[in-house]
Amino acid sequence: MEFTASSANLLKIKADCLIVLADAQINGVLASDDTELHGDLKALAKASNFDGKTGSAKTLHTPTLPFSQVILIGITGATSRQKQIKVIADAASKAIASGAKKVLWVAARAADDGHWQAAIVARNVLHASYKYTKNDKVVASRLKTLIYWTGSRAEQQLASTGLDFGAAVGNGMNCARELGNLPANFCTPSYLADRASDMARDNASLDCQILDNADMHKLAMGSLLSVTAGTVEPAKFIIMNYRGGAKSEAPTVLIGKAVTFDSGGISLKPGGGMDEMKFDMCGGASVFGVMQALCASGLAINVIGLVPAVENMPSGTATRPGDVVTSMSGQTIEVLNTDAEGRLILCDAITYSERFKPRAVIDIATLTGACVMALGKQASGLLANDDDLADELLASGTRSGDRAWQLPLWEEYDAQLKSNFADMANIGGREAGTITAACFLARYAKKLPWAHIDIAGTAWLSGAQKGATGRPVPLLMDYLQQRANPST
Repeated sequence: MEFTASSANLLKIKADCLIVLADAQINGVLASDDTELHGDLKALAKASNFDGKTGSAKTLHTPTLPFSQVILIGITGATSRQKQIKVIADAASKAIASGAKKVLWVAARAADDGHWQAAIVARNVLHASYKYTKNDKVVASRLKTLIYWTGSRAEQQLASTGLDFGAAVGNGMNCARELGNLPANFCTPSYLADRASDMARDNASLDCQILDNADMHKLAMGSLLSVTAGTVEPAKFIIMNYRGGAKSEAPTVLIGKAVTFDSGGISLKPGGGMDEMKFDMCGGASVFGVMQALCASGLAINVIGLVPAVENMPSGTATRPGDVVTSMSGQTIEVLNTDAEGRLILCDAITYSERFKPRAVIDIATLTGACVMALGKQASGLLANDDDLADELLASGTRSGDRAWQLPLWEEYDAQLKSNFADMANIGGREAGTITAACFLARYAKKLPWAHIDIAGTAWLSGAQKGATGRPVPLLMDYLQQRANPST
């Protein structure tokens, strides 16, 4: 899909569909030389009883304008960024549903947020256009071109860079969604390793290295390997290195949990809903999405993506409850529940990340059902050992609309991990499950500025809309953009 910005006379731009975000009077969105169009749109709004309030929309067909369709989207009351993003997302869905091949988009905006709003538009249009190809009858979106109109050439340049960034994020989200939606018999650890190698081959700024079981044995990743002990699918440890910054710049390390199918192991999950455990690799999928978005956007920053990829299955060779394993750090773990496996692969990845001397380490994981109970599908859980890092991630969540909520990481919770037979247990009991899971990981991140993002509630939707969401790619890309260019 092509995104362009224009400040030309609206009536001279050819498009199948005109989308206007405005109030009932169509105020504040058109330039002085578009008074004729303003009058026509105002008359259409009045005739169709368009009230301009947030949530209102009118699709109109008129022979008096050079557009097959005109879609009016209400913005009155959209005073926060979250509400503005919701309006844009609704408009994006209507743009796709219109069946138009070329859309002309007119957005109401303040002069200082042209980059942000253009980025949100491109991201949401691509997100709305995504379709999982379940058979050869699935038809891709008809929309091929979106022209984003601005009131001046200065705004046009700002919007153009915003569109480019937003398109990179939107495509990155769709990459993460596609990987998450793939069934586990297709999306194995080996499949993810091949995808990473393909990405590196296609992008000069990306390098890739794959560690196999033998490599991980040499590194003494006993915690990670304990998870994959019961399956015939070999584990893969995927290392992606995006080189966008100076050689001397310390990288940001992103670690994505990729359990390509989680049966729970010997601590077998209930059968109902187990099909959704193909989504237990969405943390790893989000790292793939970010790496793709970085390559497309060319952000001037160095980022390492680590994806420990395993399958968790029960068998005669599987790790049992009560077994004790030794992590790469040398710390021992009593495995009380084999379904608390994500932390067992992440802890070795965190230890591995130390070799890069990172400026920050962020792990992303569908880690705990407790996070779903606490925060629902709205916000990801955030825990960190560095307040500045936590504040930056929270701000990026708000700015991108991909929000997170911080939970405490206190010593009192860490005490729940006590074990009589090892340095720690892998679970801390029924209480505060999201926090004790993060406390477990924090024991491996003492030398690092580190944050943990629990996306168990936000990575996918169930029911009629079942599917991966692509979160938290927008949050992470905003964070990296701010790191690379704080003035954006």
